[in-house]
Amino acid sequence: MTRYLPLIIFGVMLNAAAQLALKQGMRNIGYFEFRLTGCGQIFWQVATSPYVIAGLCCYVISVGVWLLVLSRVEVSFAYPLLSLGYIVTAIAGWRFFDEAMDLTRWSGILVICIGVWLITRTG
Repeated sequence: MTRYLPLIIFGVMLNAAAQLALKQGMRNIGYFEFRLTGCGQIFWQVATSPYVIAGLCCYVISVGVWLLVLSRVEVSFAYPLLSLGYIVTAIAGWRFFDEAMDLTRWSGILVICIGVWLITRTG
């Protein structure tokens, strides 16, 4: 199963890239309220945002990659590895979006890393 780790990691990275692209798209659009008035304009801004479109494309490709993974690997091995995406997005959010990373978040990342390491030992 570990021979499929590159494919799994590729899928995870696509998923993380999707999150980051969507975040950048929404940063460009800005805060908005869910109200009937103005929803058409917000919908149009979201639907035409290059970052949102790129994020959605990354999601679609990642689903295709994930289907390949599931056809080759036990779901009990592959699915927990998706948690690597939490690590990637947390660090990228900190690095690119100046999001806070306190000791609690770093500790959580460490716990995830240990869990992923334990799971890959069973493959």
